[in-house]
Amino acid sequence: MINLIGITFLILLAACNNGESDSDAYGNFEATDKLISSEVSGRVMQLKVDEGQELNVGDVIALVDTTQLIIKRKQLNASRIASQSKIEQVKASIDVLNAQKGVLMKDVTRVYNMYREKAATSKQVDDLQGQVQVMDKQLIGYQTQIASVKAELEVIDAQIAEVEDLLSRCTITMPSEGTVLQKFVEQGEMVMIGKPVVKVADLNEMYLRAFVTGSQLPNIKIGQKVEVRFDKTEDSNQVMEGTISWISSSAEFTPKIVQTKEERVDLVYAIKIAVQNDGRVKIGMPGEVKF
Repeated sequence: MINLIGITFLILLAACNNGESDSDAYGNFEATDKLISSEVSGRVMQLKVDEGQELNVGDVIALVDTTQLIIKRKQLNASRIASQSKIEQVKASIDVLNAQKGVLMKDVTRVYNMYREKAATSKQVDDLQGQVQVMDKQLIGYQTQIASVKAELEVIDAQIAEVEDLLSRCTITMPSEGTVLQKFVEQGEMVMIGKPVVKVADLNEMYLRAFVTGSQLPNIKIGQKVEVRFDKTEDSNQVMEGTISWISSSAEFTPKIVQTKEERVDLVYAIKIAVQNDGRVKIGMPGEVKF
């Protein structure tokens, strides 16, 4: 047992003297991931991505069944044609009524002249004027019908626009560049509104989430250039430049990934260091930073 303790101590001592002990903070690499969710309910007819696949803006991720929406759109278009034909019919009736009114107005003028010459009675004049008033009311009624049908058309157009919008949402596309980290559905499965389809992240820009002590805090600031290190071999590191992009405003206990008991009881501040990833950095990989 004593020999095992001695060997362990020698290993730890060697690790402290292999050139890595001069790092100022330690942590793990992470990426800003996002969930791409379905905006409609239905069956996934096509799933066009695999985990690890790199996608560009606008690339199609999945297609949700559009059958019911297409049927509804056809019904609405048929209703619109029917309503538009009503307007044409009413306009035709207005044209006929205006023609009849024109003839009637000539009769009114002729009878009124005859009345002035005592060749027609006042009742004949009143009857013709009454017919004119009836036609005027009929014209007003026709105009009201046209206004009502136009209101129906506006409602139908709004419903068609809603269906078109839902149809566009049936095609789930990438909002930004990124890599597929995880799939949550498979082709043929049902999805509901808001259900995640895939999780993606931009792996071109990664973050080293590390922790610093209160004594280190005055010596760092957002935008500061630092040296980021990560494992190359058992006894050597790879190095890249990073930029401090975030510093926590509140302290927390050292996370459990720090192994020594003395460090676990200290209060530390979380920081994020942005690095441009050339493919060498992976999510979850441990890293170190030198200020």
